[in-house]
Amino acid sequence: MEFLRHLVLLFHLVGFAILFGAWVVELVNGHRGITRLMHWGLAIAGVAGLILAAPWGIDYDLNYTKIGVKLVILLIIGALLGIGAGRQRKTGSVPPAIFWSIGLLTLANAAVAVLWR
Repeated sequence: MEFLRHLVLLFHLVGFAILFGAWVVELVNGHRGITRLMHWGLAIAGVAGLILAAPWGIDYDLNYTKIGVKLVILLIIGALLGIGAGRQRKTGSVPPAIFWSIGLLTLANAAVAVLWR
């Protein structure tokens, strides 16, 4: 059971890497847009995170406050991706505040995961 939990954790990390990596690529190439890959990364990280939030295969209590904070940040990122994609479709570009917020909140979500003990 522990192996399965670690496998889900791997998918969760891959989802984060896809989301953040796609954001960094857009930052570096100067386009600064929302890509379909960002949406996929968010979906993978979100689904895997919800599976990890279930108390299966562990002998310790989960920190539900931390999980709640991470979920709220995830929902905000999802909203920003949706708003940014809509603006991009309508005007051809994403407002800088939305683009930068997506990257910073993604990094903040990873920081919460690592630094909150």
